[in-house]
Amino acid sequence: MRQFIYILTDTNRKNFKIGLTDNLNYTMQYYKSRQSLGLNGHKEATRLVYFEEVRQDTALTRLDEIDTYTRPQKERLIRFDNANWHDLSIHMDMRCISSHGYDRLTYAS
Repeated sequence: MRQFIYILTDTNRKNFKIGLTDNLNYTMQYYKSRQSLGLNGHKEATRLVYFEEVRQDTALTRLDEIDTYTRPQKERLIRFDNANWHDLSIHMDMRCISSHGYDRLTYAS
């Protein structure tokens, strides 16, 4: 079964949300459909800036690894595949490529 580790951020790139899911499309629809609670809508982490596909048996280990990264390490991870911090959920015609020993996904330009 496929598992995806993802990083979401807000429009100002101030906050990160790291998670694990088996259905990335459904997860992104959930975050995008949530109503903003008050005036802080710009702080809602709804922009998918990084994700990778991992095997189910290593998913939690990889999630814990990324979760312990410092902010500069997370930014480096994001910039490696997404230098301009585009919202990858807009490009849901994703294709698999292999890199760094993990099956990573990138968006089609």
